[in-house]
Parts: sequence; C-alpha cells; structure tokens
Amino acid sequence: MKKIKSTIVMLFIAITSLVAQNKQDEIIGVWETDTKDAKMEIFKSGNLYYGKLLWGDKIVEANGKTSKKDSNNPDTKLRTRNIIGIINLSGLKYENGTYVDGTIYDPPSGKTYECKAWIENGKLQLRGFIGLSLIGRTATWHKL
Repeated sequence: MKKIKSTIVMLFIAITSLVAQNKQDEIIGVWETDTKDAKMEIFKSGNLYYGKLLWGDKIVEANGKTSKKDSNNPDTKLRTRNIIGIINLSGLKYENGTYVDGTIYDPPSGKTYECKAWIENGKLQLRGFIGLSLIGRTATWHKL
C-alpha cells in the first residue's frame, strides 16, 4: 500500500512539473505583431528565452529612411549587419507567469531597453521600458 501511494505521489509530481514546463514554454514559437509589421521567433536556450527578428516591414530610421542594415547601432562594427536575423530579445526568464529581466534591442533607434513579457488571452504582451516598467511601451503579438 505504501508503495502504491508513493508511486501515485511521484506520478502527480511528474505531471505537475510537465504542465508547468509546458506553460512557461508557451512563449516559444513564431510571433507577429498585431499591426503585422514584424515577425520574431522566440526560442529557449538553457532557462532563458530569446527572440530573433525574422521580418520587419517598417524598419525605419529616425531620418525616415527605410533600412535593412543596423545603421543606428551604437557599436560601429555592427552597423553594416542585416537587421533581419539578429537576436533582438535577450535573457527573459520565467517567474510566476511572467517573463522578466530581459532586454530588447530596437534597430531603428539603436537603443536597448529592459523588457518583460506575459501571455494574455493567447497573445504575447511585450513591454520595453527604461527603469520602471510603468514608463514604457507594450506591443501585442499573436502566434503564427
């Protein structure tokens, strides 16, 4: 009888762990902004999540020109690289239903912001900010 109870408890723990893992990995996949102007693939490496820019319709610099190069990057060595394919979302970790402590790079401005993300009603909410998350902007993405 003790062996059966022990087996049931172990099975319960394994199932609970698997469900929690699936929940936190729901961010993995290809996402498109609701405005349909960018696509990003989010993937996991170790315990952290990253995003690779797959497509951008309106990669526009501050001067109004459309650019396919990372011409506003503060690192002059990176200004000739293509924007498509760069890892622009880095280091998100899953904590209590939210992805926190990440950074997001904005190629048109050349600036990197702190970010956090969460999934609400099946949509990814990605918030970039400086300092406090109250001061920032949230973009809504849907999964493809």
